Amino acid sequence: MSTPSGPRSVKIANDERGGWSSDRPRRDGAPPRPADITVRCRVLTPSDRMRYSPGSLLVVVSASAAERDALVQRLVEDRASVLSLDKVRGLLAGKVPEDDVEARAAQLLDAAVAKRLEAGETVVLPAEGLAPEGRERFVRMAAALRRPRHMMVLETGRENVAEEDRTTLNELRRALDAGELGAEGFQTAVRLGGTTASELKRILFRPPPRDDDDGPRAGRLSN
Repeated sequence: MSTPSGPRSVKIANDERGGWSSDRPRRDGAPPRPADITVRCRVLTPSDRMRYSPGSLLVVVSASAAERDALVQRLVEDRASVLSLDKVRGLLAGKVPEDDVEARAAQLLDAAVAKRLEAGETVVLPAEGLAPEGRERFVRMAAALRRPRHMMVLETGRENVAEEDRTTLNELRRALDAGELGAEGFQTAVRLGGTTASELKRILFRPPPRDDDDGPRAGRLSN
């Protein structure tokens, strides 16, 4: 009986290969993997003024759309920086067929957000819903352009939280308090509720003042 001279090699056809390995070429037609936008997220302490870098993306999230919009209207000086689906829907009402409003509004909002971010201008986005999917594409736009990304979560009364939103809201709270929103690409996050919401007087997008008397009262500049 002859002794084998060495290990046998088995040839695997290209169409029989399965799984994925970092040292294998990607299959033709496979979509590119989304960029990793994970960052370290700092949980901010509410102040009477929250101060962010000019050109930031600030996403405001709340289970109550009415309270969310009221907060933004009260605290943001530059109205042009506030972009939302509701705002775009209002502009389109009566101008396009009703069945096309949602798709067209999403397209226009994406284009408006991208234009401001590309120009280095601030964007304040009252987010649709509580789930990450409603804000992900905007955070990715900002990350691709290396713009600062921040989240502000506004609490509301339990009666204003839909039953189907409670699990999502609780997970968002947990992730925020644990500093885990960096997985979504947010560099800072803050939670407002009760007196902290009413005591907030202004959201600023400008460098901190040099006047030492003013500095300690304002929230830290968030990059």
